[in-house]
Amino acid sequence: MIDKLDAAFRFHREALHLRAQRQEVLAANIAHADTPNYKARDFDFGARLSDAVERGRAASSVSMSMATTSSRHLAGQAQATAGDDLLYRVPHQSSLDGNTVEMDVERVAFADNALRYESNLTLINAKIKSLLSAVQP
Repeated sequence: MIDKLDAAFRFHREALHLRAQRQEVLAANIAHADTPNYKARDFDFGARLSDAVERGRAASSVSMSMATTSSRHLAGQAQATAGDDLLYRVPHQSSLDGNTVEMDVERVAFADNALRYESNLTLINAKIKSLLSAVQP
């Protein structure tokens, strides 16, 4: 039963996690807007989300557990992590100091990502409320 609930929310959990990571990357770009030779970074959200969901499916079908040498050890599950696949953003207009941060692009990406994060939270809340209404008498 819990496995089915986990599978139902896996996509949204991974999407929220990646949206939070992207928000940090975009915030770092904005913070370094005046730093000479700073290169704006971003990542392909769709590719990382599909990779995370596929990794979750593979982990649920084939789990890798750690060997324990004592009965007091906690059982652990191995979890693959995505490498540092941050990409450099190509600027529309170059700057004299070598900085590739374009504030208009960063602000739009930041606001879009925040809006999508909030909409994903709203969707998860609606799903949880419908599950609770189905369970309650």
